[in-house]
Amino acid sequence: MKIVFMGTPDFSVPTLKALIDNHEVMCVVTKADRPKGRGNVMTAPPVKILIEEHNAKVLSGEIIGNHIDIMQPESFKGDNLEPILNQLKSYDADVFVTISYGKILPQAVLDIPKKGCINVHASLLPELRGAAPIWHSIINGDKQSGVTTMMTDKGIDTGDMLLTETVDIDDDMTTGQLHDKLAEISGPVLLKTLDMLEAGTLVRIPQDHSKATYAAMVDRETGHIDWNKTAWEIHNLIRGTNPFPSAYTTEVSGMRVKIHKSCIFSQEIISGKEPGTVLKADKEGIDVVTGYGVLRILELQAEGARRMAAGDFTNGHKVTKFA
Repeated sequence: MKIVFMGTPDFSVPTLKALIDNHEVMCVVTKADRPKGRGNVMTAPPVKILIEEHNAKVLSGEIIGNHIDIMQPESFKGDNLEPILNQLKSYDADVFVTISYGKILPQAVLDIPKKGCINVHASLLPELRGAAPIWHSIINGDKQSGVTTMMTDKGIDTGDMLLTETVDIDDDMTTGQLHDKLAEISGPVLLKTLDMLEAGTLVRIPQDHSKATYAAMVDRETGHIDWNKTAWEIHNLIRGTNPFPSAYTTEVSGMRVKIHKSCIFSQEIISGKEPGTVLKADKEGIDVVTGYGVLRILELQAEGARRMAAGDFTNGHKVTKFA
């Protein structure tokens, strides 16, 4: 099938590779290059880097394949829209595929492909629609996640569902680990969806909008630890913000500390101790009283320092309380 692909971050790359190997990708639409790092060096998104490498291999004769165009529109509004629509129409695509593109497509774009536009979303819809389903799945303490292929409409992840693939989440899985697992299974699920679309055997399942939940964007403040919450809620926040944006707290001296890894030490209520109080700090970890239970910190990072085991941290710091 002739495909126009729309995606941007690392999460999109395995699916794009699968499409290139099995279909005719005509064009990739991705976000514009952005300054990155301390030097504000202009950096291409991962999807663009993949296509540039692919095109270089085609040009050199290293691989057999077609040259894939790259589009990086800043917006789909005003005077920008008509030339974008004309270029997209020129590919005569059977289907548009979107996965973590990061922009809302207007109806004029959705109407172009012959067989519609299919989105790959990193949740079991209608749960966790929106921008950050993987983060919220871990933060919420969900036991399962997955990917859903769906027909894209003008709403935010509201289109008819097509296929789903489920993965289990264990008690220590991080957002980074779930991200990689869902990225890995997205390509095969999409390929199966496209095969069924071409064969005319896909069944569209309308979403039950009354069961929808939303996963808003995460930022650095998402990781702020409230020690009045339960040990499990805090543990889920720590693994749900790993590797980004990282959970953090403030030691009583005012030093800000990132918490990278934890476990549940106890689920008993500790009477007479305020949440945030350190019960014990040794080579095994830092045990902190929560609103319900005791959380053991295993890895952390002080401001301006490297990430380290809690036991190493306590060699140079006397920790008594977190705020």
